[in-house]
Amino acid sequence: MAASGAATATALAGCGGGGGGDGLSGSLTISGSSTVHPVSAAMAEEFQREHSGVDISLNKTGTGGGFSKQFCPGDSVINGASRPITEDEQQTCSENGVEPLEFQIAKDAVTVVVNPQADWVDCITVDELNQIWQPDGAQRWSDVRDDWPDEEIQLYGAASTSGTFDWFSEYVNGESGRHRSDYEATENDNRIVQGVEGDEYAMGYFGFSYYAENQDRVKALQIDDGSGCAEPSLENAKDGTYPMARPLFIYAAKNALEREPVSEFLRFYLEQSSSELVSDIGYVPSSEEQRDESLDKLESNIEDVSS
Repeated sequence: MAASGAATATALAGCGGGGGGDGLSGSLTISGSSTVHPVSAAMAEEFQREHSGVDISLNKTGTGGGFSKQFCPGDSVINGASRPITEDEQQTCSENGVEPLEFQIAKDAVTVVVNPQADWVDCITVDELNQIWQPDGAQRWSDVRDDWPDEEIQLYGAASTSGTFDWFSEYVNGESGRHRSDYEATENDNRIVQGVEGDEYAMGYFGFSYYAENQDRVKALQIDDGSGCAEPSLENAKDGTYPMARPLFIYAAKNALEREPVSEFLRFYLEQSSSELVSDIGYVPSSEEQRDESLDKLESNIEDVSS
């Protein structure tokens, strides 16, 4: 099924209205990844406790949708990304006078989920995932393993504008964008939860935080990349034993650092990227070293645009 192209927007207005107690005021827009969205939303909420005069809008557009439709055209100043920016996206940004600055803010465990009643499967190999998710992939569970049910697999996954779609298709099928098209594609990860929860023979995938929020509604599969079955968890993503771990990023428009609300929010975001705020959402926080490198990079670019 074709994915809807509509963006999901959330506006977090300053709690106190007006200029806020500290005098910092203004607005900024964050676009991009639905995976990174919960982190950015939490950061915005915490930031506004101290800076109530800053209005922050969040648009859940998918990584690629955010780059192409908002960030590179200059309509947002930060883009969440569940994969690195591509050369084509870099070129589009450059043509519009936008210089993207990359900051890693967390690590994620891409999680494959099934219905809790799917008692025939607890662990799946990467090759079996490939059989299911490649173009013209398996239609029935029994097409993958003879002892699995002779029932059609109902599939839910990320839309093609999503960085999770790009990452998953490259990891599982060997090429970014190489992915079957006969599945329900969505930027709304809660729709994947609903779909899998409602069908005993369904399968879906998304970032770990959405599984962590819905462990009573869907079942996560262990993944075997040839080294044995490993479950998705923050610990396994951090130490590398879970094979489907990946970094998460935000990209900032360098010229926007001239605006104090933007530079202050980014400083806060990066400072908190190593905190429990990130792990509480369901991702691996940045290391202190990674955090400090990101902050040094930010300060250097703030000085550059201010000079």
